[in-house]
Amino acid sequence: MSEIKVNSIKGVGASTAAITVNNTDGTCTANLSNRQNRNLIINGAMQVAQRGTSSTTSGYGSVDRFRVAFSGTDEAPTQAQVDVASGTTPYTLGFRKALKVTNGNQTNGAGASDQIQIIYWIEAQDIAKSGWNYKSSSSFLTFSFWIKSSVAQVFNFYVITSDGTEKNMPFSTPSLSADTWTKVSVSFNGDSSLTIDNDTGSGLLVYIVPYYGPSFTGSNANTSSWYSVAGSDYTIDFLQNWGSTNGRTFDITGCQLEVGTEATPFEHRPFGDELMRCYRYYEAIEPADRQQGKVHNSGNTQCHYTLFYKARKRATPSVIAAKCSVSQVYDGTNSRTTGFTYDSDGIDIDSVTFRVVLASSLGSGTIYRNLSGYDMVCHVDAEL
Repeated sequence: MSEIKVNSIKGVGASTAAITVNNTDGTCTANLSNRQNRNLIINGAMQVAQRGTSSTTSGYGSVDRFRVAFSGTDEAPTQAQVDVASGTTPYTLGFRKALKVTNGNQTNGAGASDQIQIIYWIEAQDIAKSGWNYKSSSSFLTFSFWIKSSVAQVFNFYVITSDGTEKNMPFSTPSLSADTWTKVSVSFNGDSSLTIDNDTGSGLLVYIVPYYGPSFTGSNANTSSWYSVAGSDYTIDFLQNWGSTNGRTFDITGCQLEVGTEATPFEHRPFGDELMRCYRYYEAIEPADRQQGKVHNSGNTQCHYTLFYKARKRATPSVIAAKCSVSQVYDGTNSRTTGFTYDSDGIDIDSVTFRVVLASSLGSGTIYRNLSGYDMVCHVDAEL
């Protein structure tokens, strides 16, 4: 009987082994590039946009889980979910949507304290239990994404921890050609100084930066290792070409964060899977046209009704009042579109309860809440 004894099997020219063998018990570990759930980023293909497809508000406004934040600008930039053009490389790889940021009219130029940034927040427990040994300098995460800019230049991005003492790791893209999709990939290791809690709070943040004024950049970021931010030196100094010009555009798609030193092919997930993952943080609830509520006072003027979420929330969410409404109440015989008020009367990680109070009774029996048109949506927010 013949046997081969090896420590590992590695491809010619490969930097890591395809199979690593445990010399003690003979078990092996395979370095697979197609394993499921390897992407720690939700909605990295920009498929889901529950809040809408375009916004000029700083914060979450278009693509789910990606926050476009800005300050100091003369005119607000626009964030939007857009189509990936056919014939481009990302399109051939299965990407159909992207997040686009369009610069506003900065009449006074790009200011020192101006900033436009895209932020992705990752739950601490998802990092802590990902398989990345964040305390070890020999354990790695790899972040990859596709980027396109209407101006040719280098852009900066970074990752930063939020538990314990914040630690920052800065990067830069290659010099981009204008209006050309480019794939960017970086790997970074752990460090004994890092802290990642095993909880539902923020653990690791990814910042992709169309523009930072010099108030947010500096020489302390000229490093390839984790460091504590001194002042506001989050990245190295920034060219002002993009930030100082009206209408410049900045697109990203295919964001993937995974354990290991290699950027594997993007893990495309079905739209329904990504939507359910997004619901943990934000949900636009669309109940049936008529939601039954039980009368709970002798004058038949108050009732409660409960909406159950499709997914348990990360934390107790807030109700977005501007996107929740009751347009009509009905008792089986009579209806009313005015003369009542409503408010949330209990909210937790599984459901929200509303209370409807009528100025006078409709009659006897059960009161219903009846929505029509755009009012058929109630939004709850548990974002990081």
